[in-house]
Amino acid sequence: MKAWAARDRRAIWHPYTQMHTADPPLVIARGEGAYLIAEDGRRYLDGISSWWTNLHGHAHPAIAARIAAQAAALEHVIFAGCTHAPAIELAERLLAILPKNQARIFYSDDGSTAVETALKMALQYWAQRGDARGEARGEARRRFVALRGAYHGDTFGAMSVSDRGAFARPFEDLLFETAFIELPSGARLGQARADLERELAKGGVAAFIFEPLLQGAAGFRTYPAAALDELIALARRHGALAIADEVLTGFGRTGKLFAADHLREAPDIVCMSKGLTGGAMALGATSCTNEIFEAFLSEDRRRAFLHGHSYSGNPIACAAALASLDLLLAAECRERIAMIARSHAEFARRARGHARVREARSLGTALALELELHAAGDESYFAEIGPRLARFYLERGILLRPLGNVAYTLPPYCVTEAELHRIYDVIEESLERV
Repeated sequence: MKAWAARDRRAIWHPYTQMHTADPPLVIARGEGAYLIAEDGRRYLDGISSWWTNLHGHAHPAIAARIAAQAAALEHVIFAGCTHAPAIELAERLLAILPKNQARIFYSDDGSTAVETALKMALQYWAQRGDARGEARGEARRRFVALRGAYHGDTFGAMSVSDRGAFARPFEDLLFETAFIELPSGARLGQARADLERELAKGGVAAFIFEPLLQGAAGFRTYPAAALDELIALARRHGALAIADEVLTGFGRTGKLFAADHLREAPDIVCMSKGLTGGAMALGATSCTNEIFEAFLSEDRRRAFLHGHSYSGNPIACAAALASLDLLLAAECRERIAMIARSHAEFARRARGHARVREARSLGTALALELELHAAGDESYFAEIGPRLARFYLERGILLRPLGNVAYTLPPYCVTEAELHRIYDVIEESLERV
């Protein structure tokens, strides 16, 4: 194991990692259900679903078999001018479970590219709206509104609608204009409403983009569906589109198939990735309404949506997603999601009484504890307590990756109640010892 780690350090540049000071990476040989198994045989309970992607457990035999069968039949084909059964079937099945106003699926590679697709789609929609036959006479809408603390990805469009913190700071002068409004949580709803009203009144807003109900990278912050409904309705009254970034929240994470299922106001565009394939393959998808799709129809080929990726609609990834959907829609999986949600809510209630817990929150299969620090200091993503907590958890066989002073878990749906309590016990132990 040490040999592999040393070779890694000589050849690999890891994401979100300060390579000068980082601990040696954990060398994983294989996965089995909710566990990752290291090269030395030690088992680690994957409490974060390997960056929120894994729904049903590692190396799931049904997904692996579907991938193998598809790889033996067709590994890839250009998706401009060609199509194939897995992409068609997946699009049909997604549209059957998405909000009823969604009519088309556009495939891409991952969460960032699903968001980039949505942003370009919204901008071109407004540029072409109103005349499908000749020169565009659309409204001049080129601005976006997003929530403070937003994270939508690391490509330039996605960074532009994400919070302008340390992740985006080196590139800030290259990002396009976005207005940020308050997160509509509790007493801040009034401020969020006023912020949005002010930006919409200025004119030129193409879309309001949001992570519905749950902001992952911001520390698993939650806010109520009724508040988001109010903001979407306000944006709609001013003609702006609503883009739901369901990259994290989709496929059961909030207790329903999509976070949008908690809402009365359906989004115009939905971005999907992460759990789409059950964590087995990279795949992104962006859905939209028929009204948006029809704005691109013309005798003029230049009015098409001139956007795509080499691996758009990859057959193997689509096959993995179909297998994952089979598992997700089974009654057993829905029961497991409900069990995780109940267990998280119960632990959050108990943790709120701890002196070192500033706030404990849960939504569906997501649980987060925001910790009080003994001394004043940086409570951002770069808080030094984060790496110390991560080491503490790893030493006890649990893979968690705290966001600064926010310890969270988002386990795969195959996790047992006993394994959940093992995660809770280790988190509680860390409150006293780290």
